[in-house]
Amino acid sequence: MISGKTALVAVGGNSLITDERKKTIDDQYEAAQQSMHHIADMIEQGWNVIISHGNGPQVGFILRRSELALHELHPVWMDYAVADTQGAIGYMFQRALRNEFVRRGMNKQAVTVVTQVLVDREDPAFKNPTKPIGSFMDEETARGHAARFGWVVVEDAGRGWRRVVPSPTPRDILEKAPIHDLIGAGYVVVACGGGGIPVFVKEDGNLRGVEAVIDKDYASALLAKSLDVDVFLIATAVEQVAINFNKPDQKWLAQMTVAEAEQYLAEGHFAKGSMRPKVEAMVQYLKQGGKMGLITTPANITRALNGETGTRIVP
Repeated sequence: MISGKTALVAVGGNSLITDERKKTIDDQYEAAQQSMHHIADMIEQGWNVIISHGNGPQVGFILRRSELALHELHPVWMDYAVADTQGAIGYMFQRALRNEFVRRGMNKQAVTVVTQVLVDREDPAFKNPTKPIGSFMDEETARGHAARFGWVVVEDAGRGWRRVVPSPTPRDILEKAPIHDLIGAGYVVVACGGGGIPVFVKEDGNLRGVEAVIDKDYASALLAKSLDVDVFLIATAVEQVAINFNKPDQKWLAQMTVAEAEQYLAEGHFAKGSMRPKVEAMVQYLKQGGKMGLITTPANITRALNGETGTRIVP
């Protein structure tokens, strides 16, 4: 049994790259430290915490290295690249949290679970790649890579061009039981990294990995509901959600209901490659019986939990 209040905090993969000039491993770890500092505040206040994370830029780096090394080494498939990022980013989070716990005199420990997520091999997403991965490029570079490597590339929310890959709907978190047990035993758990490693069940009953990336917000919503958490929190680049974003009549939202969120989605207020999947994930979580959603920046997590900022999404 899990005692006390529990939160799932989804941290974006782009949050580890705070500046286009700072992409090294050391730069990413420094950014991870900042996010984990704020999550440690939650833990110090008595929250049980599961941490999920994105991995778009990191998977892109791995695949780019693989392409450059094809004259000497075998290629890295997408599911293995996701697994690689789960270990690497999990390590960053574990180390940063351990240092926070030691500094604060807290008897806590973080662990990372390599997490497989079940998808349907007939999911229509495989015929329509939409998930951005890797770094942003100008249009000329993007089209050049598309011609050379067979990529599908698109313009991403006015921020530049990126490669897109299939993004099937997550159906089940295969490691949800051990994640639950670890939380119940008092551990901080890093899980479902990068939306989870996409796998499907073959006709013989065996699992097989697939070339895709699952949206981390959708997978996090599924895990949050599976674990019946008290709060599903998405840590992102903005303190609150806004409608009419970047327009003269922009309005910040302190709270919205599921019905209001669905109306704003239908009206096109949220960009597809940015806020839209986050709000959709919150709606999915709450419509399946979730308790409360919250969107804010990592630095404002504590204030948002206290009702001072952030955007709350409620049934």
